[in-house]
Amino acid sequence: MRRIVIAGLALMALSVLSCKENVAAKIKKENLQVAKERDYKMGDGAAVITFDKKEHDFGTINEGDVVETTFSFKNTGKSELIITNATAPCGCTVPSWPKEPIAVGETGEILVKFNSNGKPNKQSKTVTLTTNTAAGKEQVVIKAEVTPKAKKANS
Repeated sequence: MRRIVIAGLALMALSVLSCKENVAAKIKKENLQVAKERDYKMGDGAAVITFDKKEHDFGTINEGDVVETTFSFKNTGKSELIITNATAPCGCTVPSWPKEPIAVGETGEILVKFNSNGKPNKQSKTVTLTTNTAAGKEQVVIKAEVTPKAKKANS
């Protein structure tokens, strides 16, 4: 038992001593420069995305319907708004967003399509936008009550 304890302590001491490499040397200088420029611009004021609505309810739709809505927004911040990505929780919800920067005071639209096939009953889907706003993430939500397809009778 004593040997096991001594071996365990030796292993622990070895693992602690082996972690003395210079982590700062691993940082790429170009990434550091990009981060500095980004932080400098944030001092001028971040982009702010202001939506006309952040939620849309399609109401009652039939299973299999493909519906869409547009979320209009304005950049009310102090720097260009950049949306780098838009994701949804499943393939049934597909967002489209502007790929070019949105200037201060300009507007844009996020188009969200929802395919209700195989999605009966109450549905709520959140689309997450990756942006250069102070929060870094913005969200919009779509909802629907999907009337299930009639089940086929066995013959």
